[in-house]
Amino acid sequence: LTPSVSNAPQLASDMARDHHSAYPGPPVPYRFATALEATEDHRFGSEPGVDPFAVLRVARNWLTGGPDGGGATLYQQLAKMLYTHGSSAGITTEAKQIGLAIKLSMTYTPAQVLQMYADVAYYGNNDYGLAAASCGYFGITPDKLSWPKAALLAGLVQGPSIDDPLTHPRRARAREEHVIGRLVATGTL
Repeated sequence: LTPSVSNAPQLASDMARDHHSAYPGPPVPYRFATALEATEDHRFGSEPGVDPFAVLRVARNWLTGGPDGGGATLYQQLAKMLYTHGSSAGITTEAKQIGLAIKLSMTYTPAQVLQMYADVAYYGNNDYGLAAASCGYFGITPDKLSWPKAALLAGLVQGPSIDDPLTHPRRARAREEHVIGRLVATGTL
């Protein structure tokens, strides 16, 4: 029901080329990876591509009419970016993303998934890829990111336009503080 994911690196490379960025870019630095995992998917690397707890929470909320509450793993988000980005939202698309996420987790290491994700994500301000965002916002390479700068960039993938620090500095600061809070909650800071 879902395509093979053996072409994921090629799709990431194609997307990066379309956005005038490099794939693979520089290695994903520890601070950014940790901030991204803390805010987007704190079970990353130990889950089978989907977070069973989040799936149960979303299903419960769907049955009771509550908000979905999120829960898409980094694998699911990468599947959406690479394979279903033009699809309309709905249960079929969600099921496809779950199937692709499981395949991605069985095919690629967490480091490879993080590299693809970091290199194709949109960070606002016309910056695609971590290297472009790091240079565009701060004038530095990703390996030089401080914890606050890594937290800001990790948070931008949730709302790259609305949290853009150049146009919405207060929202960007709030997003950065949220990610720092998640780093504290997960015991990293």
